[in-house]
Amino acid sequence: MASDSLSFAEVMSAFAIEFEVDPYGDGHINDTYIADSTPKYILQRINTSIFKNPDELMHNISSVTKHLRNAIIKKGGNPDRETLNIIKTTDGKLYYRSSDGKCYRMYKFVDNTLSLNLPENPEQFEESARAFGQFQNMLSDFDASTLYETIPDFHHTPKRTQNLINAYEKDTAGRKNEVKDIYDGYMKYAEICNSIQDCLDSGEIPYRVTHNDTKLNNVLFDKDTEKCLCVIDLDTVMPGSLLCDFGDSLRFGASTAVEDEADLDKVWFSLEYFESYTKGFIGELKDTITKKEIELLPLSALVLTYECGIRFLTDYLDGDTYFKIHYPDQNLVRAKNHLKLCQDIFSKLDEMKKIVEKYI
Repeated sequence: MASDSLSFAEVMSAFAIEFEVDPYGDGHINDTYIADSTPKYILQRINTSIFKNPDELMHNISSVTKHLRNAIIKKGGNPDRETLNIIKTTDGKLYYRSSDGKCYRMYKFVDNTLSLNLPENPEQFEESARAFGQFQNMLSDFDASTLYETIPDFHHTPKRTQNLINAYEKDTAGRKNEVKDIYDGYMKYAEICNSIQDCLDSGEIPYRVTHNDTKLNNVLFDKDTEKCLCVIDLDTVMPGSLLCDFGDSLRFGASTAVEDEADLDKVWFSLEYFESYTKGFIGELKDTITKKEIELLPLSALVLTYECGIRFLTDYLDGDTYFKIHYPDQNLVRAKNHLKLCQDIFSKLDEMKKIVEKYI
């Protein structure tokens, strides 16, 4: 941090905060820091190579959190703890662009909370499902068309597949030969995994305001009550499908291992956790979810696991330019991990359909 002290002093001054910051968390995209002050603050350096228009990004987050804050107040909750709260700069802006061109934003730190990479029990996973279900319910009267698409085609699975095909053919990093079996394995699921986007395109399912990155570690749990408190990481909030939120939660939380577990014998899809999540999620949305969305709930777990897996493989073929890695083959490990999970989910789709029917 010493080499960055001048730039961070400039940034913190822009938010009228005088405390030093230290690295915090393990996110893949943005650089996150914490100001150990009273109260505490979270500072993030926005990755503008990913989020190319910070004005649009922060417009989305500000609009959604204002709406959530009002909804939380109406139901008697605590908006200072149950949604993110943006700290504006001294001149009233949503983020600060420093003299070196980098973009920073600041939030109030939500104290006395914890986040989990994997659920410790089914009850925790069900609780997280309620959190994301409530998140969507509170935004059910929000006009999704007012939001920008922060990452174009983020969950457009057919285009993600084409990106993989292009990366495989181009072979920028010279890795094509070593991933042939993995590539072929994913291609077996390409057609069936177009289903969600096809239904959005045809109007069979609606566009909604969605989180689009519903990993378990994007929910904060209250340390005292062990209840889900706050949905975080709103960079990808934009119009999308409810199914993407549901499926991505399961990709991450119903796997028996973290997403970069190299021992594939430890990786499979838990029906117990699928049932817990389904129960919590449907319980919050049973009055608004459509018949077609219900039909596609089980498949969405496969689609989102496939989609994320091919993104890891695409990045590996491109030379690791998108996701943060901590060792050379980490994206390859992630891709293998997700392919194993795809195979297991596909084998369990009939059982998953029966579970959904149970709660509908």
